[in-house]
Amino acid sequence: MIKTANVQGFKINLLKYAEALDFVKISLDNGENIQIVTINPEMIEAAKQNPSFADVLKYSELVVPDGVGIKLALKFKGIEQEQIRGVDFAQSLIELSEQNGYKLALIGAKPEINQKLAEVLKEKYPKLNIVYHHDGYFQNEDEIINDIKNSGANLVFTALGAPKQEFFNAKLKSTLQGVASIGLGGTFDVLSGSVALAPPIYRKLGLEWLYRTIKQPERFKRIFPTLPLFLFHSIMEAGSKIKD
Repeated sequence: MIKTANVQGFKINLLKYAEALDFVKISLDNGENIQIVTINPEMIEAAKQNPSFADVLKYSELVVPDGVGIKLALKFKGIEQEQIRGVDFAQSLIELSEQNGYKLALIGAKPEINQKLAEVLKEKYPKLNIVYHHDGYFQNEDEIINDIKNSGANLVFTALGAPKQEFFNAKLKSTLQGVASIGLGGTFDVLSGSVALAPPIYRKLGLEWLYRTIKQPERFKRIFPTLPLFLFHSIMEAGSKIKD
């Protein structure tokens, strides 16, 4: 049983990076259905206003702290948990897939980004088995899910943005068998080389979000005031626990 903590009413799994990777591998090897959420403050704030989204997060098998805000919220509670960045975790899952022959599907992003990602990965990982890929601009989810089923994919990366990717993955989990899915937001942009990975100093300080906001100013409205509000709520939550 994986340990969990509660952040503003939402569960976060407490485990090391390698343990999270092992959990996915064991699930894939056993043919289990799992949904992986790379959670960040924006998702929690959105889920507070959307009960259906909150349920998806609640029933996901693995919820890892992607955003540094989640790591800070846990730290306010005296819990030291390493940040498991979505882009790093995706990279590890790709390597795991190549080593173990898992069948990968890539769903999401703009058409040119999706195509470029498939090409980049095939060149970098010659033994990687990408059995299906499709951009995020589709109307018929059932058609895409059926294509995934027919492809035989057992690991699905989705980059549709939250909460759309989480709803899609939940539907995937309830429809197919033996599939692990993970929502990865803007990770396809980075893995395809279309957007530069944050420099080491930003990553060390947990400021990837700031670097991406500088490079993509349109992200500003999404992060502010959501991130400061989330941290304020986290401080208040931790303070109330101390008083109790």
